[in-house]
Amino acid sequence: MFSCVKPYEDQNYSALRRDCLRRKVLFEDPLFPATDDSLYYKGTPGPTVRWKRPKYSGHSPAPHRPGGDVWRMGTVPRPGSSGCPFSSLRARALDICEDPRLFVDGISSHDLHQGQVGNCWFVAACSSLASRESLWQKVIPDWKEQEWDPEKPNAYVGIFHFHFWRFGEWVDVVIDDRLPTVNNQLIYCHSNSRNEFWCALVEKAYAKLAGCYQALDGGNTADALVDFTGGVSEPIDLTEGDFASDETKRNQLFERMLKVHSRGGLISASIKAVTAADMEARLACGLVKGHAYAVTDVRKVRLGHGLLAFFKSEKLDMIRLRNPWGEREWNGPWSDTSEEWQKVSKSEREKMGVTVQDDGEFWMTFEDVCRYFTDIIKCRLINTSYLSIHKTWEEARLHGAWTLHEDPRQNRSGGCINHKDTFFQNPQYIFDVKKPEDEVLICIQQRPKRSTRREGKGENLAIGFDIYKVEENRQYRMHSLQHKAASSIYINSRSVFLRTDQPEGRYVIIPTTFEPGYTGEFLLRVFTDVPSNCRELRLDEPPHTCWSSLCGYPQLVTQVHVLGAAGLKDSPTGANSYVIIKCEGDEVRSAVQKGTSTPEYNVKGIFYRKKLSQPITVQVWNHRVLKDEFLGQVHLKADPDNLQALHTLHLRDRNSRQPSDLPGTVAVHILSSTSLMAV
Repeated sequence: MFSCVKPYEDQNYSALRRDCLRRKVLFEDPLFPATDDSLYYKGTPGPTVRWKRPKYSGHSPAPHRPGGDVWRMGTVPRPGSSGCPFSSLRARALDICEDPRLFVDGISSHDLHQGQVGNCWFVAACSSLASRESLWQKVIPDWKEQEWDPEKPNAYVGIFHFHFWRFGEWVDVVIDDRLPTVNNQLIYCHSNSRNEFWCALVEKAYAKLAGCYQALDGGNTADALVDFTGGVSEPIDLTEGDFASDETKRNQLFERMLKVHSRGGLISASIKAVTAADMEARLACGLVKGHAYAVTDVRKVRLGHGLLAFFKSEKLDMIRLRNPWGEREWNGPWSDTSEEWQKVSKSEREKMGVTVQDDGEFWMTFEDVCRYFTDIIKCRLINTSYLSIHKTWEEARLHGAWTLHEDPRQNRSGGCINHKDTFFQNPQYIFDVKKPEDEVLICIQQRPKRSTRREGKGENLAIGFDIYKVEENRQYRMHSLQHKAASSIYINSRSVFLRTDQPEGRYVIIPTTFEPGYTGEFLLRVFTDVPSNCRELRLDEPPHTCWSSLCGYPQLVTQVHVLGAAGLKDSPTGANSYVIIKCEGDEVRSAVQKGTSTPEYNVKGIFYRKKLSQPITVQVWNHRVLKDEFLGQVHLKADPDNLQALHTLHLRDRNSRQPSDLPGTVAVHILSSTSLMAV
């Protein structure tokens, strides 16, 4: 997973640390300085912020530029002004505590409290991360080396580094240990223990990626979960899916969540806030609107006591959640002091870690979760290891871009399907489903945009994608609509995800911005059970080469769609038939349709034809163990002047002089054009 970690902004942690040790100075990050620019991207300063180190060591601070140590008092923000209400001070050698630690008594989801920025989404993701040792040790690399060592004070130079997955690669983000405080208190994410700093330092590194601390206000939990894991986030709308009243769908969702949790994935839940007044409004049940909760456990709880509980099969689907505020819990059934816990044995309660204290963590039945929460985000870790006992996936990862060009054939920013004149100008990617049916996971992520004072807020584009089932032999870009197999939602979030089951065949993904004319980079990830050979379609038609003058260049494009057959030569169990479409040495074969004399093939082929007098042949065969049996064929002239698109033709034998009819007919849809970009 970390075979190649790229230094963020070319800052090499080891080299910087060695340099500070050699010079006996504390590291000061020039790319994320202790100034207002690192706090917010807009707004006016408020109460004075002092940047402090957890503890001053024996080294000196690195020398500043002239004027760098001036302490500057901020002013109170104007009424209604937005942004981070803090001004900053640059301070030397100011301690937050006497005995700082990266971790105090290990790492736990109980460590975190949100602070004075609206990043409950990020803190919820950190809570989920803290419950997964294998994950946090990847985000916080070589943590033992980074930990404070009171026996070697001179080995500490105030530098830390953390790993995040960004836009298809892992990056190593270096920071110094200066943290923003007011009245000697950390103003952002902080721990229960005054001398524990892992969460504050991880937050600072993440704020550096985002541009400043204020950029973390009102973000998306799904983004942080992906950045911590390199996984794929799947948002689920509980209201739209009617999971509260549909027991079958609810049970299926719980099983999927149980699988994601048991395989190391991360999950969060939230309640939509429809209006600004709803934001962080507390409901009568104790839950808070517009607030991200970390899911810290998913399990089936056995009800009853003693041997009776062991032999009874009654179990309850339960979810444990945590409020990033570290307080304000659910007060309904199965809350900490609820009488429902009498139904569970003491040993089972101990196994579940049930506590009676307002620590922000609580249990709910999954039915109540679906009734009171509106959204769940599952971040599944995609297993691509061939040595795993669990399901493995084949991943295709491609970088692309929406770009503008005056030439429509080179323009790659056509907008969604609403804009029919430009839709097919978007980037196009082809992939194959090679099993009779396969689950396909598709995720498109736009490049994250930093928020800075110079460039302002980094806004996401509204993006999405459509998937079309195309001809089995398509090699060039689509130019006309075909059967839409699936489509994502369009939303101005960093990433869009779709899980879909599709039959065997070839498909084209068209990722787009909602409106045409917008530019940006994106990452496309496609996961299938077997390799999908996913690649970008760059050419609109067959290229002209040096051989074109000798061998000829296509004069006609023909799309042949074999819908099905009827009345085929039968057997006691029915025919196991398939169809082959042949044209100028190219052929397309359908899947075998078993045990029927009226098969539905629904197979398409596209052919760029040089020899217009040579017909296209459609053959029907019966699959047998030793040797396949020929059931008949038809010849298609596919003349572009023939306006009748749908043909039902009698099968004939292969006698070239006097072919005779054979049992059965085949239904074929034909489209031909002298314009090679018509299909």
